[in-house]
Amino acid sequence: MAHSPVTHAVVPAAGRGTRFLPATKAIPKEMLPVVDRPAIEYVAQEATDAGITDLLIISSHSKHAVEDHFDAVPDLEDALRTSGKTELLDSINRYRQLARIHSVRQGHPQGLGHAVYQARQHVGERPFAVLLPDDLMHPEEPILRKMLQVRERLGGSVVALLEVTPQQATAYGSADVSEVPLAKAGLSDIEGLADGDVFRLNRVVEKPPIDEVLSEYATVGRYVFDPAIFPILETLEPGRGGEIQLTDAFAKLIDVPVEEGGGVYGVVIRGRRFDTGDKLGYLQALVSLGVEDPELGPPLRQFIQQMGL
Repeated sequence: MAHSPVTHAVVPAAGRGTRFLPATKAIPKEMLPVVDRPAIEYVAQEATDAGITDLLIISSHSKHAVEDHFDAVPDLEDALRTSGKTELLDSINRYRQLARIHSVRQGHPQGLGHAVYQARQHVGERPFAVLLPDDLMHPEEPILRKMLQVRERLGGSVVALLEVTPQQATAYGSADVSEVPLAKAGLSDIEGLADGDVFRLNRVVEKPPIDEVLSEYATVGRYVFDPAIFPILETLEPGRGGEIQLTDAFAKLIDVPVEEGGGVYGVVIRGRRFDTGDKLGYLQALVSLGVEDPELGPPLRQFIQQMGL
């Protein structure tokens, strides 16, 4: 299984969305619209475009709307079909072209690592991707596809890396890294990769104080794991914040022998990424994707210009 294609992905979506209250009092944050579709649909589309065929959403008792979004609504479909609104009908049926979507509830949330562990029975002994819905990648940034290809060539696990300031690094997993030359590693033919884009992780620390930041690279939002991470998550002690930290789990994989699923690599995000779990990041995503929309873009740009912005 070391270099087998990755077809399964996990989307942890059981969080309370407290940073967006009161908007998320009754609406899951993953369902907040980005232009004309909820943020989680962008994530599902990204996974599908990268070759994922099976997507497991880690949900909770308050997230019925997320599950319902990827399901049929016969009466609405009939009404749109009868009235000839084919474009709208196609828009609500986009889920049929996405990876097969399942869901399981987290129950009592104990951190991101605990959420990912809920996928163990579904994923089994297969490698799998993890996509955090708060990290929205611009459709032109194929970071997940590149990560999957690196995993197929090198084995182990692969995480997305973001160049950050020391201040920003305190909110992420700070990584000590060593560059992997593409030609030497057999990666030079992967489209979109250049030297300086792939690293081997030597150490990673979750949300360190500023004087303990390891480098200008932080781990964010996209991961591809060997199933060897599951036994680690099973016995992992709570870390920062009293939670089971995913970063602590894959930090242990760094020193696991390669033949046992160990080794962790990082691929640097070079395109646009939006933190839609943050109010400012959410607004940036709305504006950026809005001005690029074929129909809404021209009048939105005109409005922005009129505002003198």
